[in-house]
Amino acid sequence: MKLEDLKKMSVPQLEALAQKIRERILDVVSRRGGHLSSTLGATDLIVAMHYVFDASKDPFIFDVSHQSYAHKLLTGRWEAFETLRQFGGISGYTKPDESPYDYYVAGHSSTSVSLAVGAAKAIRLRGEEGERIPVVMIGDGAMSAGMVYEALNELGDRKYPAIIILNDNEMSIAKPIGSISRILSQAMASPFYQRFKERTEQMLEHFPESARYMAKRMEEGMRMITPGILFEEMGLEYIGPVDGHNIGQLIETLQTARDLGKPVIVHAQTTKGKGYKIAEGYYEHWHGVGPFDKESGQSLKKEGRPSATKIFSDTLCELAEKSEKIVGVTAAMPSGTGMKQLMERFPERFWDVGIAEQHAVTSMGPLAKEGYKPFVAIYSTFLQRGYDQVIHDIALMNLPVAFAIDRAGIVGEDGETHQGAFDISYLRTVPNMTLFAPRDDATLRLAVEFAADFPTPCAFRYPRGAMLLETGRYRATPFVKGKAEYLEEEGEILLIGYGNGVGRAVAVMDLLKERGIKAAVLDLRFVKPIDKEVLEGATERFGRWFVFSDGAKMGGVASAVAEALMPSSLRKVDIHSFEYEDAFIPHGNTKSVEESLGLLPKQIVEKIEKRLKEESR
Repeated sequence: MKLEDLKKMSVPQLEALAQKIRERILDVVSRRGGHLSSTLGATDLIVAMHYVFDASKDPFIFDVSHQSYAHKLLTGRWEAFETLRQFGGISGYTKPDESPYDYYVAGHSSTSVSLAVGAAKAIRLRGEEGERIPVVMIGDGAMSAGMVYEALNELGDRKYPAIIILNDNEMSIAKPIGSISRILSQAMASPFYQRFKERTEQMLEHFPESARYMAKRMEEGMRMITPGILFEEMGLEYIGPVDGHNIGQLIETLQTARDLGKPVIVHAQTTKGKGYKIAEGYYEHWHGVGPFDKESGQSLKKEGRPSATKIFSDTLCELAEKSEKIVGVTAAMPSGTGMKQLMERFPERFWDVGIAEQHAVTSMGPLAKEGYKPFVAIYSTFLQRGYDQVIHDIALMNLPVAFAIDRAGIVGEDGETHQGAFDISYLRTVPNMTLFAPRDDATLRLAVEFAADFPTPCAFRYPRGAMLLETGRYRATPFVKGKAEYLEEEGEILLIGYGNGVGRAVAVMDLLKERGIKAAVLDLRFVKPIDKEVLEGATERFGRWFVFSDGAKMGGVASAVAEALMPSSLRKVDIHSFEYEDAFIPHGNTKSVEESLGLLPKQIVEKIEKRLKEESR
């Protein structure tokens, strides 16, 4: 279907189209996995957006963009949608390389309004106002981030024309109060009200000051029982709340907003999971899902070893039982980081602050200063959002905050915006910061215990899912600051692993042994401070070193190793890194992505064998 055909449809035809889109989303996501409840809830809004606006020229900006599946289906990707989040297939987020209808890459929250302000500035500079207008869709959860209000503040001041559709699927901005609010909201969404308001304002310019004052107070009084007062005070027009599943009403409202020629907030209330009864409503586990049975809603994922997240959560919960000084925070990821269990057990000591990583980090500083032991549990990719706060509010004060970095390394189908590649590199430069990592479940427990007693800032990382190295192969010993540990002492080459990289190093060692090559294995344990003594001693025993970590090569573990040996000892060894190259890592299941990067154990063994043969000539 072409977009111009959509604009010729009647409302009933658009409603039928929306239902067809939901069925396609449900069919593919149930088999492939992906984001479900948010994108089903946004379908009617997206259909109305495409009816009123022109995505070929109007910037369509989806905040986070995991709710944009209907947009993808309407813009020529109906068949390609079968490859959703698969390696080499279409992304689960907007991606300009994939379609000209995708205006901007998005995967992190709360960037959309800033992007709209930038687009509106460019449109004005190009002299295209009246011809093009930025259209934003942002969820109520994303409105908890301060960046949104920085952008709204400028937008309200500059008055750039822009449409911001607030997709409120939890009624968390403000719950309307009874039938009066519903009547007023519907009235304020009508073209008649907007025209009446504009004419009244023009007319009141000729009235005495007292009359203008009374009229303004009356309008403000009416608006106090709607959520619009906040936005109006920021200089933005506000329309809503409107029914986000009434396509006819949405079209009329969006047309009204477009014709105002101002920055307008359109507040639409939607139901998460709309059209799939099992997922309708606020159920966090239906946000992002793996393959599931459509009839029962049951996951098709096979139970395996416990995830690193669960090991972390269970261990921290045990420690919190013993010590009232242990507290913690997460940023809108209570289930994903394992903090949900702690929030339920100790609601006065563990908090979810919403999508506000900067606030999450800084707020833990005073708790540490007051004698508590804060754990900040955040995904590697999202901790990037609080980097200045890590430096300025924690490390500079040398406060004992522990950063539990979940989703370190390749996370799979979420792709470029979510891969946890950079935390080693960006934290290694921070003074007062100690960085360490466990190799298996047993050492992860020890890592949490070590962090709980550590007197200065520290961070430890662990992967999504289970650790590569199974517990029990090597005896778990407590962490000692800055000390590495040999797992295999003898060999003709040295394999150095950090964190989950140790599991990969051991797998490579096993394959090399089958080919007659014996390798020693060193678990680095700490990348800062690094064990210079062990490394310098290793220069006397091994001439060829191979480094493994689930992180970026630039500024990564091999770089730390080389820096530790500078200047003299470095000349004694050849160091090769099997870390991520200087490029963003694509989406797909983890094995397929690692294979594309040449990082499967069998691929690494072939590279090591080739290197050894070349050196022996």
